Amino acid sequence: MRIGAVFPQTEIGDDPTVIADFAQAVEGMGFDHLLVGEHVLGADPADRDPPWTSVFTKDSAFHEPFVLFGYLAGLTASLELVTGVLILPQRQTALVAKQAAEVDILSGGRRLRLGVGIGWNYVEYEALGQDFATRGRRQEEQVRLLRDLWREETLSLSGEWDRIDRAGLNPRPGREIPIWFGGSSDRLLERAGRTGDGWIATGGVRAEQAGPIVDKLHASAQAAGRDPRSFGIEAWASAQDDPKRWAADAERWERLGATHISMTTTSAGFRSVDEHLEALRRFKAALG
Repeated sequence: MRIGAVFPQTEIGDDPTVIADFAQAVEGMGFDHLLVGEHVLGADPADRDPPWTSVFTKDSAFHEPFVLFGYLAGLTASLELVTGVLILPQRQTALVAKQAAEVDILSGGRRLRLGVGIGWNYVEYEALGQDFATRGRRQEEQVRLLRDLWREETLSLSGEWDRIDRAGLNPRPGREIPIWFGGSSDRLLERAGRTGDGWIATGGVRAEQAGPIVDKLHASAQAAGRDPRSFGIEAWASAQDDPKRWAADAERWERLGATHISMTTTSAGFRSVDEHLEALRRFKAALG
C-alpha cells in the first residue's frame, strides 16, 4: 500500500514556513502523499436550528486546498497532493476544473488526486449560493463535466446545473485527473463504484467495519462493467489508536483491497508540529 499523511488543518496554524517544513518533512520521511480536507467557511454554532453537532465551527482553521497545493507544488518534488475531500457541489464546476488543472500542471503532472464529497455543512452551502438538498445529484453531473473539461479542447453542455457554450480550459492537464469519492452512504458507494477512480474512507471508518462497504463498492463497479481490481481504496489510521493496532489494521485493510492508507494526527492532543511529525515517523516505521 502507498502510505500518506493527513495535513493537520485545524492545528498547524498559519505560518507559511511551518507549513512548508511540515510538507517537506513528510516527503523526506518517505510518505507517498499528503491528504488535505477542506471547509470554505466555519459557522457560529450558537442558537442553530437544527442544533449544531459538528466539532468544526468558526474557530476551526482550514487552509484552502488549491491555494495550499499551489504553494506546496513548488516546495516538494514527488509528494502526491490529495483533497480529502473537496466539497464539490458547493463549488463552481468549471472553476474547480481550472484550479485542479493548474495544480496538476504546476506540480509537474501526475501529482494531484481529487477526492470529492458532498459535505454536511448547510451553512456553507447557503453562503456559497448552492442548494444543499440536491448536492448528491449535482456531484454526479459535476464529475462528468470535470473529466470532459480536462479531455476536450472545447465542449458544449446544457445540464441541470451547468451550462457551457463552446468553451474549454487552456491550459489543460495532460491527463484526466483521478477522482476519488469520500463518504459512506449507500448512494455514495454506488456512485463511487460506478464512476469513481477510488474511495476515501473518511468519517472514521474502521478496518473491522469496512468489509460490507468494500463489497458494495466492488458490486457497483462490477455492475457497471468495471474491474474492481482497478478501483483504489484509501484507508485511514489514527494517532489516537493504540500503535500496536497500526500494522494489524493496515494488513486487514490490504486484505480488503486497500491500495492506500493515511495517518491522521488531528485531535490527538499534540501541542506542537514536531509531535505531529513524530507520530507520523512512528506510523511509517510500524508499517515498514
